[in-house]
Amino acid sequence: MSASTAIGMVSESLRNLLVGEMTITPAPNVTVLAPDESGGGSRRVNLFLYKAQENPSLKNLDWQPKTGDSSQLVPPPLSLNLFYLITPYAPNDPQSGNSAAHEILGEAMRVFYENPIVSQEYLVEGLSDARHQIKIMLNTLDLEELSRVWNTFTQPFRLSVLYEVSVVQIDMLTESERAMAARVRTVGVPDVRAPYKPPVVSSLSPESGTAGTTVTFSGEHLEGWSAYVTLMRNRILDGVEITGDSFDVTLPGDLDAGFHEIRVDVSHLFRKTFFFEVTP
Repeated sequence: MSASTAIGMVSESLRNLLVGEMTITPAPNVTVLAPDESGGGSRRVNLFLYKAQENPSLKNLDWQPKTGDSSQLVPPPLSLNLFYLITPYAPNDPQSGNSAAHEILGEAMRVFYENPIVSQEYLVEGLSDARHQIKIMLNTLDLEELSRVWNTFTQPFRLSVLYEVSVVQIDMLTESERAMAARVRTVGVPDVRAPYKPPVVSSLSPESGTAGTTVTFSGEHLEGWSAYVTLMRNRILDGVEITGDSFDVTLPGDLDAGFHEIRVDVSHLFRKTFFFEVTP
């Protein structure tokens, strides 16, 4: 529902529901009047809208794409809960008094209980595309609120029940719309390609020798990357650019005999540990 007349449409739809579903004989009239307004006959049930309140769960909705034009954003609608006073009227019987009015009220309450959601056949045309269903709930009887409502009229208090109807939404005017921000308009599969073949150091030669020996590290795809070599936690080659698929490192001349751990790092993309035996 989008028109500002949606509140009146809901009242008319509730009337349609009562007229279509009440089976009591003779059938009472269904009116939508203030309690102190005359009309509708002496035997009737009356719907009186006494309060409209913003729906607390829908008041913080975000802007949404416009139906039929996704390039426009529309502000959230005004979402309301409506509160109705349902009052029966019937001539008093000399013996049974107000029992006829009680029968009418009971029949109206049965209809609302059996039809908690107003079906499509009773909705007026303007509500046929409503975003939310029109739900009817018997409201807790607040005697103080009920007495305040009746005290505003010249008529004496009559037996009544309260119903809450939700949710009624009223859209903002088209002047409130705004254009959708620019977005990605083409969606596809990205073309992902590896920018390089990862460097690999596969061998150390020779694997043993005297202190001060020059060793060669060999591998694949090493050219252009930087080599870092650590011997027993001491850096002996620091970021030297590699030409070709091998590079040389001269070991310190004061190494003790035995095995020494050599760690190779190629541009922080490849790491490997080798062992070199220093011979006497």
